[in-house]
Amino acid sequence: MPPSAEIALQGAGATFPAPLYQKWFEDFSGKYSNVKVDYQAIGSGGGIKAFTEQTVDFGASDAAMKDDEIAKLPAGAKPLHIPTALGAVVVTYNLPGVAELKLDAANIAGIFLGTITTWNDPAIAANNSGVTLPNTPITVVHRSDGSGTTNAFTTTYLATVSPDWKTKVGAGKEVNWPTGIGAQGNDGVAGGVKQTEGAVGYVELNYATQAQLTTAKVKNADGAFVAASVDGVVAAANAAAAQMPADLRQPPIINGPGASTYPIASYTYLLVYQDQKDVTKGKALISLISWALTDGQDEESTLGYAPLPQPVQEKAMTMLHSVTAGGEPIWP
Repeated sequence: MPPSAEIALQGAGATFPAPLYQKWFEDFSGKYSNVKVDYQAIGSGGGIKAFTEQTVDFGASDAAMKDDEIAKLPAGAKPLHIPTALGAVVVTYNLPGVAELKLDAANIAGIFLGTITTWNDPAIAANNSGVTLPNTPITVVHRSDGSGTTNAFTTTYLATVSPDWKTKVGAGKEVNWPTGIGAQGNDGVAGGVKQTEGAVGYVELNYATQAQLTTAKVKNADGAFVAASVDGVVAAANAAAAQMPADLRQPPIINGPGASTYPIASYTYLLVYQDQKDVTKGKALISLISWALTDGQDEESTLGYAPLPQPVQEKAMTMLHSVTAGGEPIWP
C-alpha cells in the first residue's frame, strides 16, 4: 500500500508497453486516488536519457541498459531493471490479396538490407508455394527514434541470423538503415505500413493488432513457420527463464527451442534507482511496481502482452526489496 500523501510520479520511455502501462496506472490510481502517474511514451532511448538525467521518477526501456550507459549515471547511482512483460517483434506488411506470407531469416534480412526489392522475389516465392506474389516494390518502414524494438530486431535477430547484416549495418537502439523510410514509435511504423501498399515494417505484436495489420509467419529454430502470438512468446520466455541473469538484464530471446515458439521475443523493463532520494515517492513507486508484478499481470494477455514466467516474477519481487531511501530499506 502506498503512503497516504498526494503523490505524483513521472515516467517516460518505451512505446511498446505504453498501452499496458496506461491501463495499469489508471487502475492503480483508481484504487489509490492519491497517487497519480504520468507516463510519456517517447521511446526506449528517450527513456534511458530521461532516467540518466534524473528528470523522471522512473524510466522504461525494451532494451536493458548497457554497461557504458550505466557508467553515465550520477556517481554512485545503481539502476535496477524490473521486467514487467514480454512481447513479440513482428514483421508486418501491406500486400492486398496476400493474406498469409511466410518468411525465413534470409528473406527478412534481405528485405531490410535492401537486396530483396520486390515481393515476388524468388527467395520469398520459395517459402510461399501456391501464393501469387505481386511484382510490387518493397518499401521498408523503420523506426526513426532510439528504440528497444529496433534493438530486439537488429541486435539479436538480424545480427544473429545474417552475417551480412552484422558486418554491414550492425545493431543497437539506432542503426544506419540501408533502405527505407523512418517513422516515430511503434505506432508511427504501424501507421506507415498501413498507409503504403507494398510496405513492410517491424513493430510489437500489440501495435500490429491494434492497427489491424497483417503479420508474416516467421520460421523458427524448429523449422516451423509460426504466427506471432502471446502463447508463442510465453513458450520462448519459459524456455529461457532458467538462464535469466542475476541483474535481470535479459537480452531478447531469439530462436528459442520449441515447435510453437515465436523466434523474436523480448522483455520490457522499468528503470528504477536502487536508492531513492524521496522516501515518500519511493514507497509509492515500489507499491505501484509490486502491484503491477502481481495483480497487474492478469491484465497482460488481453492487451497482447505475455506475462512474466513465475521464476522471473519472483526474482523481480525480490529485487524490489533491495530498494532503499537514504540507505534504509523501503520495503523490508
